[in-house]
Amino acid sequence: PMGSERMEMRKRQMSVTQETPGTAQTQHSTGNRGSNACCFCWCCCCSCSCLTVRNQEEERARRTSHELQAEGIPNCEESPAPTLEEVNAWAQSFDKLMLTPAGRNAFREFLRTEFSEENMLFWMACEELKQESNKSVIEEKARLIYEDYISILSPKEVSLDSRVREVINRNMLEPSQHTFDDAQLQIYTLMHRDSYPRFMNSAIYKDLLRSLSEKSTEA
Repeated sequence: PMGSERMEMRKRQMSVTQETPGTAQTQHSTGNRGSNACCFCWCCCCSCSCLTVRNQEEERARRTSHELQAEGIPNCEESPAPTLEEVNAWAQSFDKLMLTPAGRNAFREFLRTEFSEENMLFWMACEELKQESNKSVIEEKARLIYEDYISILSPKEVSLDSRVREVINRNMLEPSQHTFDDAQLQIYTLMHRDSYPRFMNSAIYKDLLRSLSEKSTEA
């Protein structure tokens, strides 16, 4: 069943995440601010007065049109069809694969078959956040990312270790473009180590490579 397959994938990703070397502590946490991070406590066990529990339907009703649009994530990024040279380059390094929209689209299609597409969606959301400069927009997008990919209540929760979650909770007190930098790096590393090798051996990649090779030969 899809649920059991997704659970197995989650367990495998968690084991890879736990092996990932810890990244440098974020520069955005200062002083003893971490002790007040309970407002965004991911374990949901905090009883502080500033934590409000909102009904899911009420929250959805208050969502802006921007948020609702974000839920309807397109199947792929707009991009020209990849060339044979580009597809061959994807095999050289994960960085080259992730550098182009066509590469991300193909990899995202593969992740969908493994029920781990949320990793790419989270990475892309973090990249989008980095492009923002308006403070209110940054805060809104950071909240959406937290709810969609960090909260343990979300079906799209990504696999992060406890240290990174603590960093995020501190950063969410004053969200910035770099609130999720540590988490984004950890998920990037996870995709590189866990999913990328399988993608290179997948039918999705091999069929694309074969199709472009045949077209090149015919031309």
